[in-house]
Amino acid sequence: MYFIYFISYLFLSLFLKYFFVYGEGNDKRLTGHHETASINDFTWGYADRGESVRVGHETKNSGGGYMEDRRPASSCDMYDVSGIIVETTCL
Repeated sequence: MYFIYFISYLFLSLFLKYFFVYGEGNDKRLTGHHETASINDFTWGYADRGESVRVGHETKNSGGGYMEDRRPASSCDMYDVSGIIVETTCL
């Protein structure tokens, strides 16, 4: 679970770098309402769709698994988003 905390900290510290590859219209979509986190805040939590990054129950219970970054818009370039997440978490 320490890895999850560490990655969440990295996501928070690199927010502006991520913001520019997450697609257009996020300022209108990420309002903090309707199961979205506010664009002005970085949050993460377990099985909560209202967070910026969601960690599943299985991940919490087993100590390993996946995280879901809920901020990219449908208009994003998935290769740019995947690349920046891999760069943050693996390199």
